[in-house]
Amino acid sequence: MKFLSSLFAIAACGLLAASVFAAEQAPQLSGCAAKRQDITTQIENAKAAGNAGQQAGLEKALSEMNANCTDADLLKQQEQKVLDAKREVSRRQADLNKAMSKGDPEKIDKRKDKLAESRKELQDEQEKLEKVQPDEDDD
Repeated sequence: MKFLSSLFAIAACGLLAASVFAAEQAPQLSGCAAKRQDITTQIENAKAAGNAGQQAGLEKALSEMNANCTDADLLKQQEQKVLDAKREVSRRQADLNKAMSKGDPEKIDKRKDKLAESRKELQDEQEKLEKVQPDEDDD
């Protein structure tokens, strides 16, 4: 009996490792293809959950995305988001500097927290930008 349960555990681990390995081998999608894949996955999850309303909304979003999405537009939009996030970080840094010059510890802490939040948002937007940028080796 122990032998069978050990055999089953080893087989399960092997299947899990194979699926992880297969996932690592899949090429990373970018741009509109990545958005399309993300929406498709959400549609499948909505179907599995029996959420017809969400599924219908996602199918409409997929249809609109297919009709209107271009990688160039997506890249331009993401570059603008990164620029906006950089401006926000600069503004928050100026707010912190001003609070530091006044010496109010409570305001300084508040401004530090807001600056850290803005830097995190900037980092997130830069990571998204990297995902939508075309690969250099695809040329």
